[in-house]
Amino acid sequence: MTVSSGDRDVADRWEHKRWADFKNNLIQVSQSNRFQQEHFSALKSLDDWGSFDDFISVCPFTTKDDLAKDREKNSPYGTNLTFSLSEYKKFNQTSGTQGKPMAWLDTMEDWRWMLGNWDRVLEAAQVSPEDRCFFAFSFGPFLGFWTAYEAATQRGCVCIPAGGQSTEQRLHGILQQKAEHLFCTPTYAMRLTSFADEFEIDLKGHGLKSIIVAGETGGSLPALRDRICSAWGNDIRIHDHYGMTEVGPVAYETPGGEGGLRVILDSYFAEVIDPQTLEPVKEGKQGELVLTTLGRVGCPVFRYRTGDLVKGYAGLDEMGLPTFDLVGGILGRTDDMVVVRGVNLYPSAVDAVLARFAEIKEYQVIIENRDSMLEAKIKVECDQEIRAVLEASLQESFSLRIPVEIVASGTLPRHEMKARRWIKPGQN
Repeated sequence: MTVSSGDRDVADRWEHKRWADFKNNLIQVSQSNRFQQEHFSALKSLDDWGSFDDFISVCPFTTKDDLAKDREKNSPYGTNLTFSLSEYKKFNQTSGTQGKPMAWLDTMEDWRWMLGNWDRVLEAAQVSPEDRCFFAFSFGPFLGFWTAYEAATQRGCVCIPAGGQSTEQRLHGILQQKAEHLFCTPTYAMRLTSFADEFEIDLKGHGLKSIIVAGETGGSLPALRDRICSAWGNDIRIHDHYGMTEVGPVAYETPGGEGGLRVILDSYFAEVIDPQTLEPVKEGKQGELVLTTLGRVGCPVFRYRTGDLVKGYAGLDEMGLPTFDLVGGILGRTDDMVVVRGVNLYPSAVDAVLARFAEIKEYQVIIENRDSMLEAKIKVECDQEIRAVLEASLQESFSLRIPVEIVASGTLPRHEMKARRWIKPGQN
């Protein structure tokens, strides 16, 4: 891609302002945030920094373990607080998928910053004022779609909460309220359609224009997107979104609607590193996404190792502003990979194979220790005749024999939020 001098000027001015705004926020953090003062001691030299390159050259990575230990020592909220406790009005906590849930506080100013990020997501998903938005979400203490709900409300949408409802009630609500946009995880989008099929609920009369998915990998997976669209109707659009409690709403569907994510660079500084060497990877190579929050001053994270695997590409948009795209979306997690007989297995890669089979209603991957080696098997709800074809597909994809066990329909767990389909040694 050839970059004109005019585009470069636009990008340079934008980058200068982004750095200046962030440096002002760093000044606030350096004066009163105990966690950052101790973890990021070079903050005392920030007057000498003139760019993000200077910042990352001295800023250490932050891990979830760093934050968790701080909260254990300084229960319940830790010391990563820039203001007095009375300034914090919003409480959430991490989902606990990768460990013990962690409490998180936000000031109203930071909350509005997150709503602004979600408004970018809504704009990209073509959610218009007065559209009807249906939230198939439990509204528990994890951040989830709370910010999405409030951002859609501020946008002028009719927001329909479905927390505490059964899947059947939600399906009828989507149909009766003529909802135009559905917010849920990719897993639950599939769960809704399989339930409708099982209990003969006719979805033909729905008014959905789009399904905005988040909370787990899979939203950018072509096979999964195709299955969701074919079940609801081929005119529907799938819009992937990425975020987490520790950083907020980060990315939205890459323009073009074919999967992939675009980081909101006004709000985040993104890096991709090799998770073993911690060195930057070349553009387009898979690595771990590292994020710095640029506007969440009250409880910031700098160079946060998300654990999410991505392939990042930098570019410019039609206005000449920088972009950073995650091609294929979130590809997996560094801590999810297991080695089975010498083969690296990522859940997202197995998901991609299983998503090709529309006949599969639900599945579960069992990882077991046998003779000091890990073995894998998959339980699947589908007809017996699929077994041989599925095993052959798994063998072809991974050069590994993974036994498939067919189980009766309805016997495997269903999931509303993040799916927990992988059972590893030591887990129930």
